[in-house]
Amino acid sequence: MIASVSSATLLGVEGRRVLVEVHVSNGLPGFTIVGLPDAACREARDRVRAALLSSGLPWPLRRVTVNLAPSGLRKAGSGLDLPIAVGLLLAVGELDARTVADCGFIGELGLDGTIRSVPGVLPLVAAIRSSAIVVPPAGVIEATLVGGPAVRSVRTLSELVGALRGQVPWPALASLTPARHEAIGEDGSGGGLRGEAPSRVPDLSDVRGQAIGRAAVEVAAAGGHHLVLSGPPGSGKTMLAERIVGVLPPLPRFEVLETCRVHSAAGLPLPEGVLAGQPPFRAPHHSASAVALLGGGSSWLRPGEISLATNGVLFLDELPEFPVPVRESLRQPLEERVVRIARARASVCLPAAFLLVAAMNPCPCGEGGRGGACSCSAAQLERYARRLSGPLLDRFDLHVAVSRPRAHELFSTSKGEESEVVASRVAAARALSRSRGFATNARVPSHRLDEIVKLESKARAMLERRLASSELSARGLDRIRRVARTLADLQGEEGPVRAEAVATALELRPGRRALLADPGCAA
Repeated sequence: MIASVSSATLLGVEGRRVLVEVHVSNGLPGFTIVGLPDAACREARDRVRAALLSSGLPWPLRRVTVNLAPSGLRKAGSGLDLPIAVGLLLAVGELDARTVADCGFIGELGLDGTIRSVPGVLPLVAAIRSSAIVVPPAGVIEATLVGGPAVRSVRTLSELVGALRGQVPWPALASLTPARHEAIGEDGSGGGLRGEAPSRVPDLSDVRGQAIGRAAVEVAAAGGHHLVLSGPPGSGKTMLAERIVGVLPPLPRFEVLETCRVHSAAGLPLPEGVLAGQPPFRAPHHSASAVALLGGGSSWLRPGEISLATNGVLFLDELPEFPVPVRESLRQPLEERVVRIARARASVCLPAAFLLVAAMNPCPCGEGGRGGACSCSAAQLERYARRLSGPLLDRFDLHVAVSRPRAHELFSTSKGEESEVVASRVAAARALSRSRGFATNARVPSHRLDEIVKLESKARAMLERRLASSELSARGLDRIRRVARTLADLQGEEGPVRAEAVATALELRPGRRALLADPGCAA
């Protein structure tokens, strides 16, 4: 007898529909899985057998063949355990085919019959397109975020069989999940967890002094401009970076769903506060490999840190300490906002629309720069400078050098502006950008700059002089114009960009010399 059950497999951050076909026939007892399964998928034979026997269900001593269609798509993971078990029960007559009509199944089986969660429940549910979907209890929240199909869940295989036979009712979802929730549709409609509040983010008022650094954070958040901070240890670079999330506007619902989809595909819990619209913040260690940062792997093409930071902030502390291949691999994602991972058997396109913030010391000892007591030799400074390539630095819109705050600033009882105040200006600037058709000014394409970033004659002449002296590249010119547009938006100016805004944008992007210590300061 033949039975078919709907399920899905994960490829990158997208789910691909899989039809699990089970054929039971006479012949020597055996169990074969075909359709390009990986090792975890082939091991389903032993898990399904133990789960059936532990649940008091029969295991057929006949020839069993399982086909995972389409056969040309590689299947990975253990999420097909449950549909294989259901298909086997249908094929041997333990279940009526009408009870699983237009129903999908996702889950891993334990040897005792428990149903366990798998990575990527959210994209897997989105791919199945059935009217009802059975998922593990731990994946209920992710499944309901998709919207559309009726979500059902049980804890064990025996409970599932009883519910399908109509012997017991389906458990209430509220009894399986820690919080009530409602769905987010594909168009962004709906909500997240009811009553969930964003997790506490450090406030910008905690930073003492650093007027230029605070202004750079505001500009970066308002326009989505990549920022690199350089300064000695203890100058507040990390404090500034950690507070950018607090001034970013809440995520629209379609971005909430995209962020949840990436974290679900990576097998990670949903970021705290993301369902309430809080942007994610990722800060990988400088020992991270290229695969950890970009994503990929062999059989499981897992999203990397830059995809996990999508719609949020990626903070790279100690930028020069990252391996050269890892740093340079960021150049293309920063331009295209996606990561294309190509392997022999598959290729995926992962999202990478993040705000990059990097921090670094001006020299190996950290004391270089203005007024610094640098103890590095000229050779050390030269080697350190070569760690950062010009093409990579050219992709940062803002290059800001910060110094240690003065004593009176540290002991002052007065605080700077709170994140809430800065966030209101950032939201107003982004509203102006959206009125022109773009989420942020950093996303304005080059062929639209002449239309959206019109320059006054003085501003144009200023940029022409920089280009003539080779102090500015063509890419740098475009980035300066976008930053100038953001500065004007923060002031509420909607007309042509004035020379003052262009001059400020040039000061915020002085180039490599502002980030590294002068070799002439070496002893």
